[in-house]
Amino acid sequence: MKKLNKISAGLLAVVAFVGFNACSDDDNLIIASAQGGPELVTPASGTALVLSAANEQALATTLVWNDADYNAQTSINYDVQIALSGTDFANPIAGGSTTERFLSWTNQQLNDVAIAAGLSPFVAGDIDVRVISSIGTQDAQQQMSEVLTLNVTPYTTSLPKIAVPGNHQGWDPPTAPRLAASEFGATDYEGYVWLETEYKFVAPDEAGNFAWGNTDWGDDGSFSGILVAEGESNVPATPGYYLLQVNTGDLTYSATQYSWGLIGSGTPTGWDSDTNMVYDPASKTWTLTIDLTAEEIKFRANDGWDWNYGDTGADGSLENGGDNIAVPAAGNYTVVLDLSNPRAYTYTLTLN
Repeated sequence: MKKLNKISAGLLAVVAFVGFNACSDDDNLIIASAQGGPELVTPASGTALVLSAANEQALATTLVWNDADYNAQTSINYDVQIALSGTDFANPIAGGSTTERFLSWTNQQLNDVAIAAGLSPFVAGDIDVRVISSIGTQDAQQQMSEVLTLNVTPYTTSLPKIAVPGNHQGWDPPTAPRLAASEFGATDYEGYVWLETEYKFVAPDEAGNFAWGNTDWGDDGSFSGILVAEGESNVPATPGYYLLQVNTGDLTYSATQYSWGLIGSGTPTGWDSDTNMVYDPASKTWTLTIDLTAEEIKFRANDGWDWNYGDTGADGSLENGGDNIAVPAAGNYTVVLDLSNPRAYTYTLTLN
C-alpha cells in the first residue's frame, strides 16, 4: 500500500509539472472539466422591448447571468448569441462578447442585431438569446445557458425605396436609380433621375433586393400618370434630368424635367436671374464655377420659384423652399448640387 501511495504521488508530481509548463502555451490544458453553464438571471423571458431611433444611445436592456462553473480560478469568456425564435439558432447573430457577467445593449445595438436576426421594422417579434461560456484562448470547454426569449419591436432609419430601371441604365433593376419614400410605411416616393426614352418602377422583395419578378409598375397605356402592375406599358420620356414622384398607394406618378441654376445677392446677377449649372453624368451632380460675394444664394429649377432649394439650419442639407444660403466669404467658388441621393439632397461651396 505504501508503494502504491508513492507511485500515486509521483504521478501527481508529473501531472503538476506538465500542467505548469503547459500553462504558457495553452491555459486550456490545466483546466478541469466544466461543471455548469452560465445561468441567465435578467431580464425575464417574455420581456417586451420597444426600441426607438430617437433614443439610439439610451439603454435598452442589460442581460445578466450567473458565472459558469469550471471548478477552477480562471477567466471565463462569454459570447451572447441571438436568433429568430423558432429557428433553433440555425443562423445565430453575434450579440456581443465579454468576460463580465452582464452585457448591456443600447437601443441601436439591440436594434441592429434584431434586424439582422430577421425581425421587421415597427413590428413586434420574438428573438431567442443564449450565452455560451468558454475558457482559454481557443474558446475551449464551451457551455451553454438556457434560452431566453425577448419580444422586440425594432425600427429603421432607412427610407423605403423603389428602383427606376430603363434604357438610361440597361434595364437592370439592381443597379437602377432609386426613389425614396418620405418615411417608413409611406407610399410617396421621389428622386432625381437622368432618363433617356423609356423606364419603369420596380419594388424590392422582402429581402430588399431589386429584380424583375418583383412588383413592377408601368403606365396603364393612357400616359396620363396612372400606374398599373398588370398589362403595363413602359413609361416614355425625352432625354433629360427629371424629378420623379410616385405614389404606389394610389398608383399615380409624375415626371418633371428640370435644369438647375444658382441665384441670389451673392451672384453676379443678383436675385434678377439664374446662373445656369451644368449636369455631370459621371458624378450625377450639377456643378458651377462662379465668383460670389459674401451674401446669399439659393438653387432653383427652370428659372422659376416653383421649385427651389435652400438650407434651413445651415447644415449642408437642402429643403424645398428652405432658407437662403450664406456665402462665407467673397471669392471664386466651385458649387456642387447633389440630388443623386433621394430625399437627402446636399450641396458644397468650395473656395478655389
